[in-house]
Amino acid sequence: METRETKPVIFLFTFPLQGHLNPNFQLVNILFNRGFSITVIHTEFNSPNTSDFPHFTFVSIPDGLSESEANYTDVIELLHDLNSKCVAPFDDCLKKLLSEEPTAACVIVDALWYFTYDLTEKFGIPRLINRTVNLSAFVAFSKFHVLREKGYLSLQESHADSPVPELPYLRMKDLPWFQTEDPKSGDKLQRGVMKSLKSSSGIIFNAIEDLEAEQLTESLKAFPVPMFCIGPFHRRVAASSSNLLTQDMTCLSWLDKQEPRSVIYASLGSIASIDESEFLEIAWGLRNSNQPFLWVVRPGSIHGAEWIEILPKGFIESLEGRGKIVKWAPQIEVLAHRATGGFLTHCGWNSTIESICEAIPMICRPSFGDQRVNARYISDVWKIGLHLENKVERLEIENAVRTLLASSQGEEIRKRIMPMKETAENCLKLGGSSYRNLESLIAYILSF
Repeated sequence: METRETKPVIFLFTFPLQGHLNPNFQLVNILFNRGFSITVIHTEFNSPNTSDFPHFTFVSIPDGLSESEANYTDVIELLHDLNSKCVAPFDDCLKKLLSEEPTAACVIVDALWYFTYDLTEKFGIPRLINRTVNLSAFVAFSKFHVLREKGYLSLQESHADSPVPELPYLRMKDLPWFQTEDPKSGDKLQRGVMKSLKSSSGIIFNAIEDLEAEQLTESLKAFPVPMFCIGPFHRRVAASSSNLLTQDMTCLSWLDKQEPRSVIYASLGSIASIDESEFLEIAWGLRNSNQPFLWVVRPGSIHGAEWIEILPKGFIESLEGRGKIVKWAPQIEVLAHRATGGFLTHCGWNSTIESICEAIPMICRPSFGDQRVNARYISDVWKIGLHLENKVERLEIENAVRTLLASSQGEEIRKRIMPMKETAENCLKLGGSSYRNLESLIAYILSF
């Protein structure tokens, strides 16, 4: 039996945002199950719960964030602060780890750690990148400099419905957008990530090659490095999530009491925030749909409110048990539940692939980053959901929920998503694309 001393060691440098922690930990759990030892390097900011992963070694580095920086309002500025402040602590940490594990196989870093672009040159160890978007969004990001040079990014409002010649499936308003007060900050991030990707030893995706073969071909033309599509990650490993918020497990027993495919699950992710008026429009839209709903409202996600105290007096009582609002939910289990029939989502890639895997049609309310690209693919390319493209209003929410759960159009959408679910299942089986790609990734790591 191999001990830690004889197993090849992989270092993971995970990024401290919820939507990145999960796919990073899922990835290294997959590799742990295939015989690798895992050492996780993480910041003090949003540090993971180490007790969730007793089989890993954890090393914390100081990130130097002040209290005001840690309570960020501009996520892009937070990314730059972390990339600036973590250079020396990470280098010192990796140097020490390599002195203790001189035969370590490689370092896997989250793509947002763009300062690691010269890591292999500095330390002589291969650096793989976990890119937490799908290939369609990856292609859009890879053309960011061209989009900027041609002025497309400034046309996202004035020419919103105009097609993008370089990205045939997208319109101007579908292009990636960085939620920041300074547009130059978004450009800086994109340049940093692109430079880091191109100097890497390889890129790993929580994606399914069979669903995005065209985009994989285009990605390989733009980036002359090996690429490995081994998703869906969460279907390979059980209970490998790392949650910064406590999951409310009572929602599962509530779902047990609902009719099959009757519930709309609503969650706008771990970062995005909305204003009070939009929150109230969503609330009334869900209520007026007369469908049962499970709604995740993250504390602090509504501007000017702590949680749901701004709901009108008597609103909860008027639901008569037909709706449940929680602060955070076990999303994978919720989507897999027999009662869940639709998903009102921000269209982050984790949520999208989890929904596809359970054949749950989506209502798209994207916010920033890759979410706009994903929403376009969901609604107009794959045709497995509806897109809330206008200002969010209660009637629009109500109609979308009813369409998805109680109409022939909703049934047609459900029929279209079923083959995608089957593809997600088959790709993991012996001989499937993700099965083969994982074998290739493991062989590649062992060849270093």
